[in-house]
Amino acid sequence: MTHDLWLATAVAAACFATALLSAIAGFGGGVLLLPVFVAVFGARDAVAVLTVAQLASNGSRVWFNRDQVDRRLVAIFASGAVPAAAAGALLLSSAPLPALTRVIGVFLLAMVVWRRIRPAAARVGDRGFAVIGAGSGFGSALVGSVGPMVAPFFLARGLTRGAYIGTEAASAVVMHVTKLIVFGAAAVLTWRTGLIGLALAPAAAAGAWAGKKVLDRLPVDMFVVLVEIGLVVSGLLLLITGG
Repeated sequence: MTHDLWLATAVAAACFATALLSAIAGFGGGVLLLPVFVAVFGARDAVAVLTVAQLASNGSRVWFNRDQVDRRLVAIFASGAVPAAAAGALLLSSAPLPALTRVIGVFLLAMVVWRRIRPAAARVGDRGFAVIGAGSGFGSALVGSVGPMVAPFFLARGLTRGAYIGTEAASAVVMHVTKLIVFGAAAVLTWRTGLIGLALAPAAAAGAWAGKKVLDRLPVDMFVVLVEIGLVVSGLLLLITGG
């Protein structure tokens, strides 16, 4: 019983810490939480639990930054993300997840270098942004979270701080809701995994609240550097854990 209590406390603390990080950088929580959840719940249940916990974390970030959300951009992103997230969720049981994880890791590192060489290169038009949404939705369904993958494209739209955090989080909420519907229909999401995810929701919301307090005090230049550092760390972590 004592072991289970310590384990539950450790998982909740990890959920809080990663939600705080996501509230500051806009991503990172899912990437860091997934290995923890895989170790505790197993690979199959980990993605379902992570989706519920991430829905709480992202939903909280949307609420705390609601006045700065770019709703038009969210709608464009969702036009590609929703069908792709549904397709990815259906393929969850048979996809080569380690290979995909490594590809995303390489992509993140390449995007940081590319942003430094050509800062405007990550900016795409509305159709291109819908394609980015499709890739993100599909990848998110397979590996739980690909927030770092889309960060350069949101930044290239000129979004910073609360506008970036809220808009990216709202886009993620759309994907997570879609995935949960499909997971439920495909029996990937069970009562057990759903309840575990809901039990972690308060920790995720508290982390998002604490992160918002930090975010409001960050200078814009420091914020962008912090995001790029997060991209590099996430990319390396995905390469290491993808094998």
